[in-house]
Amino acid sequence: MEQFVTGLNGILWSTPVIYILLGVGLLFSILTRFLQVRHIKEMVVLMFQGKSSEAGVSSFQALSIALSGRVGTGNIAGVATAIAFGGPGAVFWMWAIAFIGASSAYIESTLAQIYKVKQDGQYRGGPAYYIEKGIGWKWFAVLFAFAALIAMAILMPGVQSNSIALGVENAFGIPKYITGAVIVLLLAFIIFGGVKRIAHAAQIIVPFMALGYIILSVVIVLMNIQELPGVISLIFRSAFALDSAFGGLIGMAIAWGVKRGVYSNEAGQGTGPHPAAAAEVSHPAKQGLVQAFSVYIDTLFVCSATAFMILFTGMYNTEAPDGSFIVNNLEGVEAGPGYTQAAIDSVLPGFGAGFVAIALFFFAFTTIMAYYYIAETNMTYLIRGSNKKLSLLILKFVILAATYYGAVKTASLAWALGDVGLGIMVWLNVIAILILAKPAIIALKDYEQQRKQGLDPVFDPKALGIKNADYWETEYKKDKDQAS
Repeated sequence: MEQFVTGLNGILWSTPVIYILLGVGLLFSILTRFLQVRHIKEMVVLMFQGKSSEAGVSSFQALSIALSGRVGTGNIAGVATAIAFGGPGAVFWMWAIAFIGASSAYIESTLAQIYKVKQDGQYRGGPAYYIEKGIGWKWFAVLFAFAALIAMAILMPGVQSNSIALGVENAFGIPKYITGAVIVLLLAFIIFGGVKRIAHAAQIIVPFMALGYIILSVVIVLMNIQELPGVISLIFRSAFALDSAFGGLIGMAIAWGVKRGVYSNEAGQGTGPHPAAAAEVSHPAKQGLVQAFSVYIDTLFVCSATAFMILFTGMYNTEAPDGSFIVNNLEGVEAGPGYTQAAIDSVLPGFGAGFVAIALFFFAFTTIMAYYYIAETNMTYLIRGSNKKLSLLILKFVILAATYYGAVKTASLAWALGDVGLGIMVWLNVIAILILAKPAIIALKDYEQQRKQGLDPVFDPKALGIKNADYWETEYKKDKDQAS
């Protein structure tokens, strides 16, 4: 099983795919005139605007759900793994994919808003919806929805729960099966409460967990501030094969940096558009810009926090392609949360294991919450009518079972299955957004023009020549009239 999964990963994450992801992000950056630089201030302002409604959530709640998915075990274990197999240079390539990936996040999230629908009194949207409405390929939309459903409900939750269980076992000696049961009970309480409960939980937990983690990393960096010039230099030299020790790892640095970067920030993956579609906004570009900033929060802030803690303290190993060690500072420590635990312990003795276990719990648990929301959205797309309630009930039990199974299985298989799920979604979504980017770019130009006129932008798809944006054409004005 593990050999088959590893072989499939070799295809899904081959070198050409890595460069395609970089190329797509760069293309969108050029087409949007590097909105990720031009509109940083706008992104921050928009985050805190807008209110929830009966049908949708606020911009901040949608951002929090998206960040729940983005900020997960990849921010701790994934960064450590990238350094272990790609060297310090992998951190630079994580930054690079985040910077250019912000434009991909804008495109896919804006498309989700343009082609969203109001279904059973709630906003729904995502790649399946914009593929069907924007491109007209129903079969491809169904294929994505199936792939997302399998990935989010079956393959991916185990990666997160496995990291929680390992962290808790290492820190507190609690067996995995007990941790798995606790995770399942807490998750059941939230997902049986519906989308609103997920949104409320996310908006409370996500800011708290991210800020706490970043503050600790700043403390560790300040306590090792003399290492700052050397660490920054090492990251850049290693990224471009200018360091004698890591010179032979440039290919691995790019591959691991991009793969773990995409896994962490999810730009272009097709997960972020689902909560983006649920936001109550007057113009699709608003939520597109907010979701673009979420990539920065995930990678430039949270992933960098992990990388700096590890590199500033020197608590890491880096393996050469032949299996030997270029750096071997942690004898017998497996690549993953152990690096971060050792980094914290080196500065704050006895604190590392417990803190990382708690951080992993919050990061990974909220990610599983987001996975459920994405799975529910795709199930709702696939099955409508009288069978929907039963289907969603079954889905809840499936994701709970997958979460528990992942908690008690080996880490390597959990990560390999997660990579397969991610790889399939990335392939399908990237094809879709490449074909369908034009409406999102038109929406950005329209938004910018209205802002220049001093207006609060409002979206009119007919005036822009965008077809099949049914919600905006028929229901948006009705909803505004009812609200007023």
